Amino acid sequence: MQLLDSATRNYSWGSKALIPHLQGKDSSDKPVAELWYGAHPADPSSVDGQRLDAVIAADPQDSLGRRVEKRYGERLPFLLKILAAAEPLSLQAHPSKAQAEEGFERENRLGISLQASNRNYKDDNHKPELIVALTPFYAMAGFRPLVRTRELFDGLSCSALDHYLGMLDDRPEAESDNLRALFTTWITIPSSNRKELIAAVIASGEDLVARLPREDWRSVVMSTVIRLNEQYPGDIGVLGALLLNHVQLQPGEAAYLNAGELHAYVSGLGVEIMANSDNVLRGGLTPKFVDVPELVKVLTYKAAKDPRVEQVDKSAQANVDGAAVWSYPVPIEEFIIDRVELKGTDSVDLDFDGPAIVLCTGGEAQARDINGKTLQIAPSKAIWLPASEATVSISAVNGGKAEVFVARV
Repeated sequence: MQLLDSATRNYSWGSKALIPHLQGKDSSDKPVAELWYGAHPADPSSVDGQRLDAVIAADPQDSLGRRVEKRYGERLPFLLKILAAAEPLSLQAHPSKAQAEEGFERENRLGISLQASNRNYKDDNHKPELIVALTPFYAMAGFRPLVRTRELFDGLSCSALDHYLGMLDDRPEAESDNLRALFTTWITIPSSNRKELIAAVIASGEDLVARLPREDWRSVVMSTVIRLNEQYPGDIGVLGALLLNHVQLQPGEAAYLNAGELHAYVSGLGVEIMANSDNVLRGGLTPKFVDVPELVKVLTYKAAKDPRVEQVDKSAQANVDGAAVWSYPVPIEEFIIDRVELKGTDSVDLDFDGPAIVLCTGGEAQARDINGKTLQIAPSKAIWLPASEATVSISAVNGGKAEVFVARV
């Protein structure tokens, strides 16, 4: 086991406070958006001053184990992050595996540099992702069922939306087609018409917010839509936000997004895990490169009532001694993540046939291997456990309290 040093991403939407405060530091003078823990070639973590992707390539069987190497070659299948949003991220979706392979090969063939601002596909992998909230976390995630969108439109009483009411047929056999028709219609109308429509929606939204209780879901949605339009006036993402689930996660709660699901994180601090990819197709709410036609190609239009993932209590497992352990099951193979709360003499034993990363998000945790070697980690610090590592025990330092996330294949 070795200490794992993260890579830092300073995107403009990041928070100057959330990650520094997690680390016990003063606010930063520039946004700290993400800390990356993994081996993506764009920004790999390091162990003992060496890039993790190079460490894995030097001895993939030791790092990944036979099972993982056979399935994924020399690639660590997952990428773990801490994400801190003070401003909304772009309206975006991620490609499927087949779409990523085709897009990556196509852009390579066209000679588009991996560092080019107009590059969509940074690698050939898909990017299903799970976000677990560390603070209250606001996300727009997946298309809302049309019956609820019709309820929102009815509340707005906006005559400019009347033209689109026929697309709100929520019969199961029609819902996906109607979502596709409505969204693609909105993104293809002339810019001047789109801005007129948004202006009318905002005016009606301001009236709705003034009339409804603050906690009413329609008031929450329209308050966010109004704020988005203040930041990105007339942007297509403002209309997109009208169609999405607006989810407010509490600490410990999680949401999962599969390939092709339209989303945008709005605010908060969370631990994010995904397949090892940096492929993003953007449709708005960003100064970065937007490629609406490519986004539309990868989108799925299946409505979801709620993208939340139910937590599974694993505290009764044989390898757990007093700790509280929750898992977040997802329908893909690249990653599993557990959240572990430790106090006093609680401990959990880790022994996997593949690699793992242990990330501290609260208190101080200690890892001890079978030879008595110990490593301590404070919030935002992590430990790399290669597949060859024997059993490692995780506990809180000096009988205190700690929270860690354990990510593995």
